[in-house]
Order: sequence, then C-alpha cells, then structure tokens
Amino acid sequence: MLRGAAAAAVAVPLAGGVSAGSAFASSPASAVPSHGHDGAGLGPNVLVFDPSMGDAAIQAQVDAVFTTQQSNQFGTERYALAFMPGTYTVDINVGFYTHVLGLGASPDDVVINGHVTVDAQWLQGNGTQNFWRAAENLSIVPPDGLERWAVAQAGPMRRVHVKGDMSLWPSPPGNQWSSGGFLADSVVDGQVDSGSQQQWLSRNDSFGSWTGSNWNMVFVGVEGAPAQSFPTPPYTTVDRTPVVREKPFLTVDRHGSYQVFVPALRRESTGPTWVHGPAEGRGIPLSDFHVARPGDSAASINEALAWGKHLLITPGVYPLSSPLRVSRPGTVVLGLGLATLQSTHGNTVIEVDDVSGVTVAGLLFEAASAHTPVLLRVGNGPSRLRHTFDPTALFDVYARIGGALAGGADVSVQLDSNDVICDNLWLWRADHGLDNTVGWSVNPADTGIIVNGDHVTAYALAVEHYQKYEVLWQGNHGSTYFFQNEHPYDVPTQTAWVHGGTKGYAAYKVADHVTEHHAWGLGSYCFFDLTADIYTDRAYEVPDTPGVVFTDLMTVCLNGAGGGGILHCINNTGDPVQNGFGTFNMTSYSNGTGTL
Repeated sequence: MLRGAAAAAVAVPLAGGVSAGSAFASSPASAVPSHGHDGAGLGPNVLVFDPSMGDAAIQAQVDAVFTTQQSNQFGTERYALAFMPGTYTVDINVGFYTHVLGLGASPDDVVINGHVTVDAQWLQGNGTQNFWRAAENLSIVPPDGLERWAVAQAGPMRRVHVKGDMSLWPSPPGNQWSSGGFLADSVVDGQVDSGSQQQWLSRNDSFGSWTGSNWNMVFVGVEGAPAQSFPTPPYTTVDRTPVVREKPFLTVDRHGSYQVFVPALRRESTGPTWVHGPAEGRGIPLSDFHVARPGDSAASINEALAWGKHLLITPGVYPLSSPLRVSRPGTVVLGLGLATLQSTHGNTVIEVDDVSGVTVAGLLFEAASAHTPVLLRVGNGPSRLRHTFDPTALFDVYARIGGALAGGADVSVQLDSNDVICDNLWLWRADHGLDNTVGWSVNPADTGIIVNGDHVTAYALAVEHYQKYEVLWQGNHGSTYFFQNEHPYDVPTQTAWVHGGTKGYAAYKVADHVTEHHAWGLGSYCFFDLTADIYTDRAYEVPDTPGVVFTDLMTVCLNGAGGGGILHCINNTGDPVQNGFGTFNMTSYSNGTGTL
C-alpha cells in the first residue's frame, strides 16, 4: 500500500527503505495479566472485561497488550479485547492483530469514556502501515472530543458510535501520513476529518459533517455525506447501498449467555442499522458453534462443521494442511482477533459450497507453502443457482502472500457462486516484510480475486502488488463500490512483466464477454522500485459496451523521473502518468468514451 502522502500533491519518499530484518520483527512478548472471566471458553487470547474489575486493572491489561502489539507487524500474537455491557473509563491503544469489541446488543451498551486510538508513533508518524486491527460495537466518548483512527488497509471500524469528532490521520510529530480505511454501520456525532488519508470508504454511516479529501473518498448510503464532486474534491457519493447485510457480531445477555447476532439483508438502504431500535436479524447461541483454538486441526474443525456446527475461530495462527469445508446453508464462520489461517500444503484454506447464506468474516488467509492454487473459494465451478434472497457474504477478509513468511498462491479469492457480497477485502502480495519473505520469485502471486459468479457486489475492494491481473471479473451484472490498488513494486525488468504485445497487466480487468458491470470510485497507483522504465499499458481494461460503466476513476504515479508509469487510465483512453509524480482523473467511461 502507499507509503507517501499526497496532500500536497508532490512526490514523497516511501517507508519501504526501512530495514526489514529488524524493523518488522516481532516484538518480545510482554506478560499480559490474566483477565477476570473465562470468556465462555474463548481461550487465553480473548480478554473479557466487565466494569466490576475496576478501570485501573483493565487499563493495565489493555496497556500490556499494546506494549506487545504496537509494532508487532509480522508477529504471531493475536488478541481480542471484549467488553461486557457497561461504562469504562479507559484509553485503548489498538496495535497490530488487536480486535476491540463490545458485547452489547447495541453500540451504546458499551461506553468507553476515553479514546480507542490508532496512531503511528511506532513508525515516526507514518500510519500507512497500520494494518490488521479492528474496533466494533461500542460507544466512544473521547474526553477531549476527538477520536483518532489513523489506519491503512485491514483496519475497519464497524458499528461504533463516536460521541465527538473523528480524525483519520496520525497525530504529530512525524509526517502524519495515512492510507486507506473503512467505516460502516457507524455514527459520528461531530465532524470527520480525513486529513492525509489517501483513500477511504464509508458505508451506511451517519456523520455530523465531513471535511478533507485527498485522492479517492467514497460514500455509499451515508447520511451527512458530502455531495458528489469528483474530482474537485474527489468525493464519490452514492445515495443508497443497493444490497448488503452487516457483519455478524458476538454478544452476551444479562444472564451471561453468549450468542452471535447475524443482521438481516437490507436493500436500497441508508444509514446504520441500530439507531432507531434493535437491528433486524437472528441470534445464534454460542452452543451452536464449534469454538476453535490454536492447535485445532482441519480434521477436527471439519468434523464439527459436518455435524452442523457454526465456527468461531479464536485469536491465533492456525496451520492447516487441508481445507475447511463449509457445505451447510447459513453457516457462520467468524474470526476474532485477526485469526490467521495458513495453507501449509498447497491446499485451499476454506472451500464454501454453492449454498445460500454463508458468512466468512474476520479472517486473515496466508500462503505458507510455495504454491497454493487458491486460498479461499466460494462455489465449485459455473452455476446457474441464484442466492438473491440469502447471499453468501465475506466481511473483513484478508489475504497475505509473503511478509511474515515466504509462500506463493496463484489466486487469493475465487468466487464461483452468484450473488456473493464482499464487504472490506484487502488482498496483499507483500511489498515489505521480514527477511527473505519478499521478492519477485519469493512470494509469487498471479491474481488477488477472480469473480466468475454473476450479480456479485463488492464494497471496499483493495488488491495490491499481484503479478498479473489483480482483479479478473468474469461474471456478469457485477458492481464495485471503491477500489484501491497498487501495481507490483518489484518488477525486475519490463520483459518479466508483459503478455503478448502488452506491457504489464491491468489492475482491474473485466472480461471481454461481460455485458454489464458497474464500478464507482477507483484508484490505481504505481511505484516501481527496482529499476527505471517499467510501464503498464493501462490500469483498467474493460469491454467497450454500453452496459459496462466506470464512474470516478484515477491513476497515480509515484516514481521519480525516469521511473516508468501507467500509459493509459482505461483501455487506450486517458493521459499517461509517468516519470515523476502525477495523477489523472476521469469522471466516467463507457462504450469507448471517457469524460474528464
């Protein structure tokens, strides 16, 4: 992801020059005090708090987790900090692989009189590597009136009530850069200031107001969103969210019984689900789940799934030598604390049959073998079966190829089923990491996502650094709301990155046979850091037909002089961005015609 700010529209240095061997190593594990509840058997890495424990004791435990996780970018520690309904006066700094969640039925059932903060002083004020963390289902009352959530990719905030203002960029000192984020089903009473944020998606939120812009700010179904104005400022505003359901979440009732609440499907919606009363949906008792802990095998988990259990995956790293198989309609697979599932034998990690209503949420998929064909697959080949009224949905699903360990995967996510909803995906072929985990042939990966199903909808789709088409959309009637991309940094030579007579690969390819596809708010960037004069012919490649429409798209070049670039924005249309910092914006493209 981008490591430079563009607020001043000038070329900036990237953080990739930091020595990977030491700077990204795991922090020494700090002793985390034991917590006061067994968390319904959720394991030692789910810390469950209630107000009776006292704010000082809770603060000590929260601080101990942050000490371990603040700069632990590629470590193996994982934590969930879960708060029983009540009021707390604590400050929560949210580090890597830390998931902060309230356990109430409404966000206002858990009140944090303090900050729930992501900042960037671990990297000298550079928030562009603040990945892999989350906050959800709580109310934040910042004592100074300002909540700070300075994240990059894989740092979502969901179902949160901020009783004050909200800043999306780091505090001084330092460069105060940030890059990419996602806010959904949330309320900010005051003003949201995007600051240096390079790109952002807000979906089904409610704001007092919004200020700031950079490259690509997208609002879908948001009350209080700024008016459509791309590219000056670059606001893409879609009044209603066509189809979505919110991510399931863990709750506990007044008797101490846990359940997972699955929100209902909504169509043509605006604003959050919970502000006018309880959200519609269904609760599933925790007793209907297999609660997985690190050390569980694929065989034991599959046995539980075959018996009809849902799956709650507690924080940790799970090496899997065979796929987890989801075949029952309506199955919920929910991860806590950025639970990480590794493919160790070239196997798919999760295979979902072509059934209705499955949820896969809150998981990081990782290639831990030299070659894996597909990490996550939904469906099993071409299908005419529709799931219109009960679609499968992916929430906060992330893929990582390289970075923590060397490995390769042809495709990170493959969607063969129809009507799938994707809500916040970051698919990443690593551009930095621990020693010997990153390189053109060290962490090879062709494509981030292949969409073969029809009527697939994606919100917040981020795909970076793959070596061929990064998005290959072959299904019909698809749509994307917000796309963020970087071409691979580490192309060694132009001849290593060509196909036929074409230089490079488009970041977003819609197959030639597709007759209808719509996309809003797209950004594609290049920074080729190994050699000069690396080019890709285009960022977006689509069939020239009236039913394929792209709205508000842009390209950016961050190379220095002589460093190559992107020759066209879409197909053979759009000015080049090359040989130094540059941007190009287009408000629409369809049927061979673009509008500037």
